[in-house]
Amino acid sequence: MKHLTEVYVDSLALNSSAIKNGKDLVKKNSFPLLCQSEDGTIIFGECKGSGKDPYRCSVDLIKEGNPVFRCTCPSRQFPCKHNLGLMYAFTSEKTFITAPVPQDIADKREKAEKREEKKKESAATDAPVVKRKTNKSTLLKKITAQLEGISIAEKLILQLVTSGLGSLDKKALQTADEQAKQLGNYYIPGIQTAFREFTLQFRSEEERETVYPIAIEQLTTLHALIKKSKEYMSSRLENPDIPIDSETTLEEWIGHAWQIAELRELGRVRSDIELLQLSFRSYTDPARGEFIDEGYWTDLQSGQIHITRTYRPFRAVKYIREEDSVFQVVRAKELALYPGELNTRVRPEEATFREVSPQDYHNIHAAALKSFPEVIKQVKNLIKNPLSDKHPVVLLHFSEIKKTDTSYVLIDEKGKQLPLTDISYLGEPTTNLLTMLTKPHLHNQAMLVMFEHNWTHNRLEAQPLSIITANEIIRLLY
Repeated sequence: MKHLTEVYVDSLALNSSAIKNGKDLVKKNSFPLLCQSEDGTIIFGECKGSGKDPYRCSVDLIKEGNPVFRCTCPSRQFPCKHNLGLMYAFTSEKTFITAPVPQDIADKREKAEKREEKKKESAATDAPVVKRKTNKSTLLKKITAQLEGISIAEKLILQLVTSGLGSLDKKALQTADEQAKQLGNYYIPGIQTAFREFTLQFRSEEERETVYPIAIEQLTTLHALIKKSKEYMSSRLENPDIPIDSETTLEEWIGHAWQIAELRELGRVRSDIELLQLSFRSYTDPARGEFIDEGYWTDLQSGQIHITRTYRPFRAVKYIREEDSVFQVVRAKELALYPGELNTRVRPEEATFREVSPQDYHNIHAAALKSFPEVIKQVKNLIKNPLSDKHPVVLLHFSEIKKTDTSYVLIDEKGKQLPLTDISYLGEPTTNLLTMLTKPHLHNQAMLVMFEHNWTHNRLEAQPLSIITANEIIRLLY
């Protein structure tokens, strides 16, 4: 169980509070019984609880990267604090006696092994993946409802535009919010969120003049979303046998939540992939009513920059694991790729960890793009599409970071410049941290940046997220 380290246990916890509670149990010596199986693949024990009887907890580690947690406590969190405490006790080298695995755990393990064997037998055959059957009648009803919702959204937007953005006072915004709630009945949560995001701009304390350019951009996006959604859904209504759009982000814009089983059926999975996180952030999305944990990763084989995104609804935040910065290489047995463009969203399955090697840093530098004009052209072509990501993330190789009178510029090998600044989308300054870098960090390194089109100055700008040298990653956003 060499992979069971404190860092790994931290990564399994739902949030920092769960980490603290788990460690506190160890500090308070709340485990009167700590055991491990003879083969060392399972740890189990008893933890003092609030009642007379202790909680019986176990962690089955026979499958590396996919531990199984069991506990008799009533918590709905997995792993619960007792599971975490059990693992922290192991990582802190508490004494675990060798004992037979309790019968109830052995029985559950046997059932799980049988299920796994069936999966392997099924995968070993050459038979094609059996796709889930869709009830056509149910599908047509859903599409009809979606088209009705899209029509309502179109009317709401038309009303706001006809009245004029200047007329959006407190009363008008309240009416718009009430009307937006209706969209929740038509299976189009993505369109509903886009509409809420638009109205939220006018609830901010900023001057209206600064809000208008952003609001107009959002209206352009809403218009394109409504138009494309209507065309797409109408074609599916006419011919329900048309497969779901798995090449663009349109389905996600409408509100479809991709399931791992769907992505497997569509062939959007890769095996045995290694990823290294270059930057991370958590932020609040009021329009969605969720916290979002976002990681920016490099694929060590292909060099592509991917994004991981965990959505934690406000109402269920304590039941969903809070992600954090990861400093080790993640080895995913299976990597699911969501439909996307430059920065594909991914989801690692059955992940294990290893330390970063010098070769990893070499691979990152080799994958960094060297021509700024080519990158800028690619980014501009991407963001001019209303439904494309307006803030793509790119890994660049730079010759020099140079300070100007007002800010910094990044210079490529041919002397072409890219202005560095703090973009409004992130809302977290990083450019000022460049003053803390030493001279070697300012020359011939790789930098991860996020782009944004500045409407005020009508230019493309980039904010530094991290700098990658030959032996370290300097994170500016984490």
